[in-house]
Amino acid sequence: MSASGGTKAIVAALTANLAIAVAKFVAFVFSGSSSMLAESVHSLADSGNQALLLLGGRRARREATPEHPFGYGRERYIYAFLVSIVLFSAGGMFALYEGYEKIKHPHPIEAWYWPVGVLIFAIIAETFSFRTAIKESNQVRGSLSWKEFVRRAKAPELPVVLLEDLGALVGLVLALIGVSVALVTGDGLWDGIGTLCIGVLLILIALVLAAETKSLLLGEAATVEDIRRIEAAIVDGERVTRVIHMRTLHLGPEELLVAAKIAVPNEDTAREVAESINAAEERLRAAVPIARVVYLEPDVYRTSPAPAGPDPVGPAPAGDTAGPAAP
Repeated sequence: MSASGGTKAIVAALTANLAIAVAKFVAFVFSGSSSMLAESVHSLADSGNQALLLLGGRRARREATPEHPFGYGRERYIYAFLVSIVLFSAGGMFALYEGYEKIKHPHPIEAWYWPVGVLIFAIIAETFSFRTAIKESNQVRGSLSWKEFVRRAKAPELPVVLLEDLGALVGLVLALIGVSVALVTGDGLWDGIGTLCIGVLLILIALVLAAETKSLLLGEAATVEDIRRIEAAIVDGERVTRVIHMRTLHLGPEELLVAAKIAVPNEDTAREVAESINAAEERLRAAVPIARVVYLEPDVYRTSPAPAGPDPVGPAPAGDTAGPAAP
């Protein structure tokens, strides 16, 4: 994902949510609708979330230091995880509390035109924000479904904004339904039920975000497509005959670590091995530009059994082992 695309979607969402938060709170003051109060807190929490994403992107651009030699790219994952916590606590839990209080002590909605008008305005504004997030996501998701894109994206900003905007739109519809039923029946209980539904929705979205960003924080490998391109770039069939085994790790959304043991001919001199490694690294970085940290270890591939020992990855194919050349 391009950083510019993510930033554009975040700024669009932040602008929309700030305007919506103010409008919803004004509607709550004049109408007393708990759905409007829950929605205003929701929009305010979303605005804070977008500010966190922008801050995370800024801090992630810091240069590497001796204490953090691989840089600060993962700060974007940390701030995305904070977003899920804010959405869960400030958005979801508050809405559940407010809905419970409204059901326990229902009161009719006053000045109905305020909440209805603001909700319609908010739906239009959120649709604009959601449309921007979809447009930016379509430029990078390729043939992936939306579910696969959210689960497999290495840059957290667009999936976070997409889920937030989707949750906001569904929440607005729930609030509009709750307010409308409360107005038709004259029973404020329905406003409280709508608020509870908003709370449940926000908590579910927060849990999904937390699960996905937790996986990124723990460290995810390169995509299947990038791994294939890396292996194809390393092996030239002459100086590097195969990749014996390889590990990849995202140090950040646009920075990949690659460590691999590669097979080189037994008769190569040290100079020839060094030249082969340098050429393989050059091909690799050209094929996958985000592979910025590369470690290639040369070895001689053989078919004779190697000494038995623990293998954290699993057994190699029959007859395939790597180690020093047999005498």
